Order: sequence, then structure tokens, then C-alpha cells
Amino acid sequence: MRGRMAFHHFSPPHYLPILFFVCCVVSLLPKPALCATRHYTFNIVQHNVTRLCHTKSIVSVNGQFPGPRLVAREGDQLIIKVVNHVANNITIHWHGVRQLRTGWADGPAYVTQCPIQTGHTYTYNFTLTGHRGTLFWHAHISWLRSTVYGPLIIFPRRNESYPFEKPYKEVPIMFGEWWNADPEAVISQALQTGGAPNVSDAYTINGLPGPLYNCSHKDTFKLKVQPGKTYMLRLINAAMNDELYFSIANHSVTVVEADALYVKPFKTDVVVITPGQTTNVLLKTKPTSPTATFIMAAAPYFTGQGTIDNSTVAGILEYQHDASIANKTVVNPTLPAVNATSFVANFTRKFRSLATAKFPANVPQTVQKRFYFTIGLGTSPCPANTTCQGPNGTKFAASVNNISFPLPSTALLQSYFFGKSNGVFTTDFPTQPTNPYNYTGTPPNNTIVTNATRTVVLQFNTSVEVVLQDTSILGAESHPLHLHGFNFFVVGEGFGNYDPNKDPANFNLVDPVERNTVGIPSGGWLAIRFFADNPGVWLMHCHFDVHTSWGLRMAWIVLNGFLPNEKLPPPPSDLPSC
Repeated sequence: MRGRMAFHHFSPPHYLPILFFVCCVVSLLPKPALCATRHYTFNIVQHNVTRLCHTKSIVSVNGQFPGPRLVAREGDQLIIKVVNHVANNITIHWHGVRQLRTGWADGPAYVTQCPIQTGHTYTYNFTLTGHRGTLFWHAHISWLRSTVYGPLIIFPRRNESYPFEKPYKEVPIMFGEWWNADPEAVISQALQTGGAPNVSDAYTINGLPGPLYNCSHKDTFKLKVQPGKTYMLRLINAAMNDELYFSIANHSVTVVEADALYVKPFKTDVVVITPGQTTNVLLKTKPTSPTATFIMAAAPYFTGQGTIDNSTVAGILEYQHDASIANKTVVNPTLPAVNATSFVANFTRKFRSLATAKFPANVPQTVQKRFYFTIGLGTSPCPANTTCQGPNGTKFAASVNNISFPLPSTALLQSYFFGKSNGVFTTDFPTQPTNPYNYTGTPPNNTIVTNATRTVVLQFNTSVEVVLQDTSILGAESHPLHLHGFNFFVVGEGFGNYDPNKDPANFNLVDPVERNTVGIPSGGWLAIRFFADNPGVWLMHCHFDVHTSWGLRMAWIVLNGFLPNEKLPPPPSDLPSC
């Protein structure tokens, strides 16, 4: 039903600030483990950066591009003070962090908080629960994350080891995109005209475009290695709008972790990684130094109808050599075709949870709430007396179940928490498409979407299944879906339309991969399950920023449970206001 909903009352604050170093006991552990409180300060500033022989002013954290590396252990508390010194409003999202009962620190603008305005500060305070591996942080307002992003490295608890060979060295590798133009102007113009935004001018590895781009030979990432060693590469796709292949010439890697959760190891020559995903891989170097330099490269995977940046970013893997060796051979990797959907599907299906006693896969075996969501593009009518550059004179849009989700002018979580939802959001998001059709066949003639800030309400700890169905409207393509506040299990996937009578029989309920971001197969479907065990308001959206800007997002409201540790505490005193 539309309109206001009945809200649970929230308990008063029952926690005290934790300062310096603390000793904590986590119920999942057999014995106490030392945890730390780690303090960081993020100054949001503008500074000049030159790439592709083009100098421009960018928004960054502490004048670094990419931003500073956050390092912690599982169970640590992070307190990060963000100070906004620029004209843009800002928020920071800690991508993949569960934010158990700390939803005020999640970061998406107008969802869990109002933006931090110029000259203001906000302190994010949260604990890393159940994570070990690689995550990352990024701006979560407009397109500022094109330059505002950095790695979040989470080591195991003290006195705990990896469930694989300890690497000799660990190296973050962040993929990004570079525009010579201001990305804020790029998306602003696209939303005004209704057309697709201009694509990036280059991809980057750790902020560097590499030798295949104009004027960029000196701006090349180099990984210098010793022979006979094992290196862990912490791969992070922070690109704005592109899934990527990644490969190192004449080397294979072993995948050991996805989205800060261990997986059953498997070898591959090529890694596929969507925006928002992280993947840890082990690279075993050759036993002796070869007389060659090896190119590492990343290039896009894409099946849609639009235009993409179909270029390649390259870095260099270089062995330590005898100084007398000169004129080394350069070896290039071979990447799949840009539209190699079958390769991508075969790769993603290799991911499996460890599902051990120490690292169990707690997959919901029964389901209390089922949802069937179509994910895809659409159109919005062109305003009167205006010329639009979208399909057939319309404006591009994107939607879930044909609903394009506009952000409100105040934060959803505050509106929900204080019972002031009237005029902000409704709680009647449809559980399935309201106008069924052959989703992966010939698209319907009417592609107009509905604009509405509609949400789904879940009781605490409900077991949930969501089938995410790609559509062929304006072209079938893969969509990387990210769910805030939760990890989920990918229990099934396939091509064509999901069949509720046949497909569940093939679901993997034993060791499915657990993630926070997953690519919906192009022209296919994907099924996820999770427990709604985190009270708050949680965004789910496509991690192609262009699709998010067009409205491909929705929100889940998880009600409080009955126990004190099942309730969302009140907001911090410095929470920004709109």
C-alpha cells in the first residue's frame, strides 16, 4: 500500500565510543582476538593531475590519485573523519563492508545520509565484521568516484593465516577510467540531453594509462618481481562503466578470494572483473628470470548496443635481471573478444565458497520472500518544447521492474528512522514485473519507464531469494548489481528467461559463491539468496554509473528485530543534513 508505514520504535543509545586500542570478543570466534581501532582523516581537495598530456583539476582524497590505502584486520574498528574542502558535495561508501547496525556509515548520498557540504565534516565509524581480503572505498554521489577511490586491505585476525600459501608480497591493482573532460560535466550534459554520456579517454592501472595510449609511456604501472616467488595481486575494478578482462602475458594466476571472501582456488589465464568487484589472485613467478618483459593488460567486455571505450590499458611485469641483459623481448597477453559472453559465463561459474567448518557457506535452504526483478534499459518522454538525444527522440532511462528510482531530496534512512516517509518514499515496490513479456526476446514497443521512489520492506532475518533477469530492451547486456549492507549467495544462473518450474532444481545450495557485487549474464538471469539480518535502508543498484544515473536502483528497508543487537542505533550527532 502507498503512503506511510508503521515503523518499529528504536531503542536509545546503548553503546559508548571506543577509543585507541581495544580488546574485543566476537561471538563467531572460539576465543578472544585482539582488535584495533584505526583512525584516518580524508581531506577532500582539488589538485592538478596530468594524463594523456592533458592537465586538469580533479577531486581527490588527501591530494592522492588513486586515494590512500586503508589497512586493517578483520574485526577492527575504523573511524574516518571526512573533511570537505571542495565546492562539490561528497559522500564516501565503503564498498562491501556489511555495516552491521552501522547503516549511518554506509555512504550513498540521499539513501543513508545527506551529502557532506562544502566546509563540513562527517566521521564514518564502523567495524569490519566477517571480511578478510580486499574491498575498496569510493565517492557515492554523482560521478565523483571517477577520481575519489582507493583500496581497503583487510588482513586476517592476528595469529590467523590465509587458507592458502602465504605470499611473498601483496600488491593492489586498481582499474579505473580517465576522462580528459570533467566527468561531472559529462554526466550532467547527458542527463540534460537524454543521450548517452561521452565515454572515457583511457583505462588506468593504479591511476596510470600505460604505453598504449598517447603521451603515456612514462605513466605506466610496473610490477617488479623476483623469480620463484608467490605474489598476491589484489585486483579492484573501480572503473565507472566497464567490465574488464585482465591477463598477464605467459603467466597464469590462481583465484583465491572474491569480494573479501575466500573461494575454492582455481587457475586461469584471464580474470573477468565487473565494476565493484574485487578479486585476490596468486601469481607464481617463473623459477629463473626470463630474458623478457611481460605485458599485463585489461580491456572491456561488452555486449550492449551503445558506445564504449574499446581500448586497452597496459602495465609491465618485469623480472629482476642481470644488468648485462639488454634488448629484452616484450611478450603480450591474449584477451578474449570484447563480446565473449560464453567465456565470461564459464569463468564466473568457477567461483565456489570454501564451505568448510571454519569458513562455512550459510546459504538459506528455505525461502520466505521471493522476488523476480527485471534489470535493463528503457526510455523517458522528452519534456515539451525540448529536443532529446535518446532513442527516437526520448531520454535514456534504466529500471528495476520497469521502475526508474529517483533519489529524494532528503536521506531515506533518516526519513525511515524518524517515521517521516510521507512524500519521500513508498513501500510498494512490486515483487515481480507488472507487465510480463518475453524478456530476452523481441522487446515491447513501449519502452517508457515509471519514475517512483518505491521500496521493499523486509522483516528482520527474513530469508530472501531474488531472481535478476536481464532484458533485451535497447540491447541485452551484463549488469553488475551491487547490494549494500549484505553479502549474498549466487545460487543459480542461466541464459534466456528464468523458468521457476525447472531452474530451481539446478540451484547450488551447498557451496555457491558469496559476493556483494555480481554480473547478471547478458541475455540471461541470476538468482541470489541472503538473510535480511541487518536493520536499515540498503541500496541495490547497477555498478555501471551511467545506468545508476538513469535510475537503475532500488532500496530495501529491513525492520528492527526484537533483541538489542538486532536494532539500528540512532544516528551520530554529526550526521549531515540536507
